[in-house]
Amino acid sequence: MRGGVTDVLVANEVADPKKIDRLARLAKSAHVTVCIDDPAVVATLSEAAVRHGVTLDVLVEIDCGARRCGVLPGAPAVELAKMVAAAPNLAFVGIQAYHGSAQHIYDPAERRAAIDTAIGMARETAVLLREAGLEPKIITGAGTGTHNLEGASGLYNEIQPGSYIFMDADYARVRATEGNGTVGSFEHALFVLTSIMSKPASGRAICDAGLKAHSIDSGLPTVFERPDLKFVSASDEHGKIEDLQDTLKLNDRLSLVPGHCDPTCNLYDWYVCIRNGHVEALWPVTARGKLY
Repeated sequence: MRGGVTDVLVANEVADPKKIDRLARLAKSAHVTVCIDDPAVVATLSEAAVRHGVTLDVLVEIDCGARRCGVLPGAPAVELAKMVAAAPNLAFVGIQAYHGSAQHIYDPAERRAAIDTAIGMARETAVLLREAGLEPKIITGAGTGTHNLEGASGLYNEIQPGSYIFMDADYARVRATEGNGTVGSFEHALFVLTSIMSKPASGRAICDAGLKAHSIDSGLPTVFERPDLKFVSASDEHGKIEDLQDTLKLNDRLSLVPGHCDPTCNLYDWYVCIRNGHVEALWPVTARGKLY
């Protein structure tokens, strides 16, 4: 917000009273929308908004298949929306129907089926909301792996892809199953630079990018533009690379495509921005560690 962004969707629940208080204070300088999935949070949000003299826009999040956050679609979502609409200094503005786990379903048919189900849940909820006199002005969701599906639904009027800006090794695996489909036009733009620190045996090289250098929760990294090399395992400070042709030697540098771009970014203080082989800028990762 200090950087000039004046319209912010917090695409998640905020339930802790102290965090809610901070959220309401931030809404003094920007338009803030937040998600909710529990009636117990309505009063806390409302009290904080009144205390700071702001109005918070609220999206009711529905569980549309990810089994993560979200109230049940349909009638339970409508009841929660009614509570929001009746609360002082809160404005019900719509629903969030984001199927996070569907983004990484490799099989295109299975991914489409999951999103078709999510769209159906969101559509049913929107119909019931309108019947109750509550207009869902915003229906938001979708991510890098499915944005085209929700975007073409005729229902969603906001989508939330984020990883497309960097891509990562897991989204490359999604791309490999569908050719130039949903993520086919997006290119890798985030790399972890590593060097070979040991070549202890034929067919094996050790690099200095281990678990502290990249997140592997969505799979191991790949070696950019080196299909002859395979990153096979990681420990805290070491990455093991299969080098069957023995092309690597000490101090050779490689670019790794992280398995999961989002948490990898949180491990670093700076982006080193390169264009045409030259460092053009250094951008601070200012949100790193901002967990409270």
